[in-house]
Amino acid sequence: MLTIVRFLWASFAIWTAYALHPSEAGVVDWHKALLGVPLTRPDFHRTTGAHGATRSVVLTATSNNVIGAVHPENGTVAWRYLFEDRDPVVGYKAYNDRLATLSGPGGATFRILDVNSGHLLHELHLHSADSGRLFEPVNLGVAIAFDDSDKSKDTFVLTNGHTLRRINGKSGDIVWGWTSPDQTSLVVYSKVVTTSDAIYLIGLAKSFASYTVHVSAISPDNGELLSDADVPSSIINGPQGLIVVSHEGTRGKSVRLAWLEQARIHSVALTPQLKDKPTIKKGSAYLQVHDIGLQEKGLFVATKEDGSGRVIRFSEDGALKVFWEFADSVKSPKYTESTYAGGLDKDGWPYIARVYWSHVFRQASAHVLAPHLAEGKGLVTGFTFPFETQKHGIIANVAVDAANPEEFRVLSRLVLTTTTGAVQLWQQDQHQWTREESLADIRVAEMVELPEPQLVASQVGIEETESFGARLRRQLADAQDFPQYAINFAKRFATGSYASASSSIAPASNDTSPLSRDTFGFRKIIVAATSHGKVFGIDSANGEIIWSRVFGLGWAAEVGGRIFPLKIFTTRTVSDGDTPQVVIVGQRKADNSLVDTVAFHIDALTGEDVSGTSIGQDILQGQDVIAGALVEAYLFQDGPTKYVVLLDEYLQVHLFPDTPENADSFHKVAPSIHLPLRTGTAGSHRLGGHKVSPEKEFTGRHIAYPIWTASLPPNEDVRSIVTRPHEPVASLGKVLGNRTTLYKYLNPGVVVVLTSTSTPSGPATSCGVYVIDGTKGTILYHANLPAAGGVCDVKAAFTENWLVYHYYDDGSANADQAKSYRMVSLEFYEGSGVDDKTSSSDLSAYSNDTTRISVYEQSYVFPRGISTITTTSTKFGITVKDILVAGNNHQVQSFPRRFLDPRRPNRKPTAEEQEEWLIQYDPLLPDDPKRVLSHRYQVARIRKIITSPALLESTSLVFGYGVDLFFTRVAPSKTFDVLNENFNKAQLVLTVAGLALAIVITKPMVRRKRLRERWYAS
Repeated sequence: MLTIVRFLWASFAIWTAYALHPSEAGVVDWHKALLGVPLTRPDFHRTTGAHGATRSVVLTATSNNVIGAVHPENGTVAWRYLFEDRDPVVGYKAYNDRLATLSGPGGATFRILDVNSGHLLHELHLHSADSGRLFEPVNLGVAIAFDDSDKSKDTFVLTNGHTLRRINGKSGDIVWGWTSPDQTSLVVYSKVVTTSDAIYLIGLAKSFASYTVHVSAISPDNGELLSDADVPSSIINGPQGLIVVSHEGTRGKSVRLAWLEQARIHSVALTPQLKDKPTIKKGSAYLQVHDIGLQEKGLFVATKEDGSGRVIRFSEDGALKVFWEFADSVKSPKYTESTYAGGLDKDGWPYIARVYWSHVFRQASAHVLAPHLAEGKGLVTGFTFPFETQKHGIIANVAVDAANPEEFRVLSRLVLTTTTGAVQLWQQDQHQWTREESLADIRVAEMVELPEPQLVASQVGIEETESFGARLRRQLADAQDFPQYAINFAKRFATGSYASASSSIAPASNDTSPLSRDTFGFRKIIVAATSHGKVFGIDSANGEIIWSRVFGLGWAAEVGGRIFPLKIFTTRTVSDGDTPQVVIVGQRKADNSLVDTVAFHIDALTGEDVSGTSIGQDILQGQDVIAGALVEAYLFQDGPTKYVVLLDEYLQVHLFPDTPENADSFHKVAPSIHLPLRTGTAGSHRLGGHKVSPEKEFTGRHIAYPIWTASLPPNEDVRSIVTRPHEPVASLGKVLGNRTTLYKYLNPGVVVVLTSTSTPSGPATSCGVYVIDGTKGTILYHANLPAAGGVCDVKAAFTENWLVYHYYDDGSANADQAKSYRMVSLEFYEGSGVDDKTSSSDLSAYSNDTTRISVYEQSYVFPRGISTITTTSTKFGITVKDILVAGNNHQVQSFPRRFLDPRRPNRKPTAEEQEEWLIQYDPLLPDDPKRVLSHRYQVARIRKIITSPALLESTSLVFGYGVDLFFTRVAPSKTFDVLNENFNKAQLVLTVAGLALAIVITKPMVRRKRLRERWYAS
């Protein structure tokens, strides 16, 4: 037993020796922390320190279920709080140094965070997620308000649309709670307003054709109902049309509720008795009212039917009056509709910003109103700023922060969010920073190899036209650098100061040279397309954005819509003799419900449109490929030619680029193509094999027709198909310790199918993993797995003859079995055993030998849940592959294949097994922190990891994307193809030189000695 333990520890020591070296952390990798695309307008929030110093952050809640703060000075993340997927953020509000949040269905969980650090101060579960009411939108029925008159910092929280609680700000305990006595009524509360006399709950009651305002007044001391009233009203556009404004006067705080009804602004005073009658503001007809975040200052904006914007103020006499009308805000084809926002300076004075885009000047304009200046009459300052709409899309939301250093001078900062997910800060007309938050929602990505440095690119084409004298002068000028080059070469040769495999490849900040690869091919360009209509070219050396383009909508630009990237293919590489190119296939969903498929052909180095459809650096226009939805897309290669094959809903074949050469190429190979496809509708997907017709049908296209259907139960849904990546296979077999061979099963048509079984309209009851021959539908392997919590969350990776899948076992199938995460490893080999070779990679699709295989399987207990799994990839496939996973602990970790070998014996390994580096089976996989590739980084919610080979066979490049971006490089078998950095080349050179000198000296001596021996011998 002691021998086994020693052997395991020795193996573990060897394993950890391949981990990331501390000196490489932050050098061979990088990490980009993101928040996600803001859901609503960001908020400037300012706090005052103990000595009167102020500090500002920009707060936002994002589509990635994250609440965070950004430093306005430089755009870096101050802090962020990640909510679980099952706990969506539905509301937040900041007050002084605290930030209150509500999350979960109906606001099930309440939290208090420190607004400057993000530290969790209090957490309280108000109700179970199952009892939460689901509204549309999700923030309906929840609200947060602070008691600004109480030093205890108590918070009033509305949840489920009918329950109000007062929560102690110091202890986080519930002081009291009030629930509407008639929860089944049609009244849903959506706003909470606090005063010293009463807490007002404001909601809407659904009537036949409109909504009626309903208000309840609650005692702030004990939560008793003071009064309850329906306000005569008829509202059409829902709770977003309700505006609550307040004014702090000599008699205390007065509150008024305003709404838009029949193009007129109606309002009513809120008092504890709720006996006031609504009044109507006479005058102009209005189209919309805007909540600009200045309710407590008694200000909001209303736009008239002609588009002009007016500032409405709650005056001291209790009336709503027009305070200001923005000049030239009427609708016009010369500029876009205006966006309005409000903010406060450090003294608490309000400011209102109007931002719009001018089609004439091709710039954005901002008008900032300071109502308190000019003796209370208001002062407007304006400026234009060079916002790049072709690069960032359309301005969606605005936040404003301002200062008044002089009497008639206003300095403002604007935070803009755009339709492409960008977040920018402008200080007056000066751009400060941009955060591309759409990168938190990458749909497809590909690593593309860069070309070699073009050292003489400037001389190409010159030699043919220059004269003899000009050529002589040029060559003499070039020769001036030869002495220095010779010295550097000698120094490098003597000292061995060559490029290091563990050094940084990031270019200098002032480097303006063209993109080119480094010595070992570690530097690549990452082409990543997001769901917010933008594609990026990212430098893998440092994560900086090289170029970006906005997807054009084509015909859908007239009605609106979005582009959702589905696939990305590299159609040309540098080895093809020209700049690399990629094709992005996307689904275009127009606002009129039409769906079609478009393709974007892009130069990977510059982002330019290869097809020539776009003009210069204008919006990137795609080419319409399918007038409908996409079923599947593949990359086909015929010699040096690569093109994309797409299948529409009728399984017709479309080619991109659709050229005669590509059509002839596909026509030749069409009879030999077999495609396993997932067909059917959501919840009832089936798996079927299809064969492409050898000739075009009457539609003028090849058609894929079904030839087999997988024999799955009728209630089993095909969730996904996992295919083997197109990678080189260095070895066709595994030589065992007894010198026999297991030949790898490399049938190119094999696919892995993940399924879920459920009852009608119910949760999943079990999950399935199938390995199927995609040519004829034969099931080679099947495993039935538990569906923990009614969800199938199986992750799988498939390469060569090796399949690894991960799932959670909740113990439902076996009461004696502990709950745990499981990792199952399988290897497929040809024939019935050793030395049984069937040449599976070259067999006919209809040979019976394609199903004659041996399967080795082993299950392991895995430390945690994961979000994605993949394997490393290298240039020639010689290096041992590692498994890479992104864990639910926000770390990227590698696990060596040796520990996942399904042939690990259950006993002490024999001498022959030790020759194969097999170790005794242990059901628990070691959780070694030294194998954590992301080391000190917290890489949030990685959804996918892609790998790419470097020029070094030993090294694989790794890029993970999710909420965050992470890049690194790994060497599973260490860098065996590069000399160690500690290698003493100087000593080697001196040794060789000494030996050469010794030879020179001793050679004449040996010659004379032999000559002398001959004289004496004769």
